[in-house]
Amino acid sequence: MVGSMPGRVYRSEHARRTAPADPGAAPSPAPEAPAEEQGSAAGHSAVMALGSLVSRLTGFLRTVVIAAALGSTVVGDAYTTAQWFPGMVYELLLGGILTSVLVPVLVRARKAEPDRGEAYTQRLVTLAVLALGATAVLAVAGAPLLVWVSRTDAPGLVTALSYLILPTIFFYGLAGVLTAVLNTRGHFAAPMWAPILNNLVVIGTFGLYLLVYGAERLTPEQMDAGRIGLIGGGTLLGIVVQAAGLLPALRRVGFRMRWRFDFAALRLRELGRLGAWMFCYVTVNQVSVLVVLSLINAGGAGAGLLIFNQVYLLLMMAHGIVGVSIIMALLPRMSAAAADRRYEDLVDDLSKGARMAAAVLAPIAVMYVVLALPIATTLFQWGIFDADASRATAPVLVMAGLALVPFSLSQLLMFAFYALPDTKTPALVNVGAVGLRIAVQLGIFLAFAASAVAAGMMLGNGISYLAAVLLLGVLLRRRLGPLGLRRIGSSLGRVAVAAAGAAVAGLLVLWLLPGDAEPTKLGAAVQLLAGAMAVGGVYLGLAALLRINEVNEVLALVRSKIFRG
Repeated sequence: MVGSMPGRVYRSEHARRTAPADPGAAPSPAPEAPAEEQGSAAGHSAVMALGSLVSRLTGFLRTVVIAAALGSTVVGDAYTTAQWFPGMVYELLLGGILTSVLVPVLVRARKAEPDRGEAYTQRLVTLAVLALGATAVLAVAGAPLLVWVSRTDAPGLVTALSYLILPTIFFYGLAGVLTAVLNTRGHFAAPMWAPILNNLVVIGTFGLYLLVYGAERLTPEQMDAGRIGLIGGGTLLGIVVQAAGLLPALRRVGFRMRWRFDFAALRLRELGRLGAWMFCYVTVNQVSVLVVLSLINAGGAGAGLLIFNQVYLLLMMAHGIVGVSIIMALLPRMSAAAADRRYEDLVDDLSKGARMAAAVLAPIAVMYVVLALPIATTLFQWGIFDADASRATAPVLVMAGLALVPFSLSQLLMFAFYALPDTKTPALVNVGAVGLRIAVQLGIFLAFAASAVAAGMMLGNGISYLAAVLLLGVLLRRRLGPLGLRRIGSSLGRVAVAAAGAAVAGLLVLWLLPGDAEPTKLGAAVQLLAGAMAVGGVYLGLAALLRINEVNEVLALVRSKIFRG
């Protein structure tokens, strides 16, 4: 979730995209956009690709600067806890409904109404602003309750930070609504670049913190009003700037805001029906988030919430660069095939997506597992994020590496249901997957030392992703018939052999290089560079030898996306 709300690390990829909202209806045809809108979407494609890359890089730099300033300490975990609260409240009450319902209804209104949905959009924005404002006020008032539920070791500090950070609920929601308005008018560049403004403000905030206060390990009691005001206020300012950055684009696409309170014209009952299953999905996910938040904070030793959040961001970065690109390239084709009842073509695309995602993500997963300590030391060991914190990060990153491929495959299968369209089945499957996840996480928390809690939480994630893949696959086979599992299994088997060979090569490089389990900063960088080259080189060599053609297909896909603009 680089470049978006840092606390929303658990927001599933499907919730960030538009999915068909009515499982009983065929997909609505998109409205024919005016020529200027079509031109805008085409002309900004290269800008979007660059914006996505810059957003992820600045988002990663943001996490590094925060870790350098606050470290894997009680203070760092307190700040991370306070960041999670807005995401939890926003997603539970509004986020999933907005993302699953807003764009489809705006598209239909833009096609069906004489004013191209202008009045409808104004009503919806008015209602969203009121709902977001009320949600933010209630969240701020309930901050002490949220802090109590989180079981943090620094309730006073988390409460003080929450009073400053919880208002971001309003501005994140506003940014989401404005993004939907822009997308339905064919403008995609500004929403892609606006989060970069947020990242830059937060990077500047924590850079200023380091400049003024230095990299000093503090207790919660030592965090005075100046420090709290700087990091909390800077975090709030970042999202205010992100939302404000969308306003010029709204004027360029011709949207003028007018407050309209005749909400009956919005057909609110229909909106509620469309968002019901997404609300179910989001509610279950937020229960899982709360469990992780409470268990890691209760662990009291080893990797804390800040480390867990950083590692999850690395997992999402890999999935975002590879998995999302594959899913978004195949989703229109799967949706079209489903609409025409060409289910064999849908199955072919699904099979291709699974094979491509596994083939390209496998070497990244190997690097996360084999090179976990060099990665943690090289990327995060700055300021007061010391060698002990890097060592605590490594096992969490190992578990993330094991979870990477199952996560991406589960997202691909969910999008196959959305293409049918069906949001009910993924929501119900998610209930079972989250139940399994929580059971595993609670078992690990009770059975193992506190130092293993964060890694155990990530392992619980991975097991739930794998279970979701198996269950979704069974349900898809019942609906669509044979899924070509023999071909998929053959490809995954060859990928596993190539990944195993690459892992051996990476371990051999680590064994030959100096530093071993206690690398210096320079030594870790050398280990990471040499190990990554060994893993990548051996994997590509074995992929060619084993004829894993999906690697070449993904490289061609990436080249086409880059040069399409």
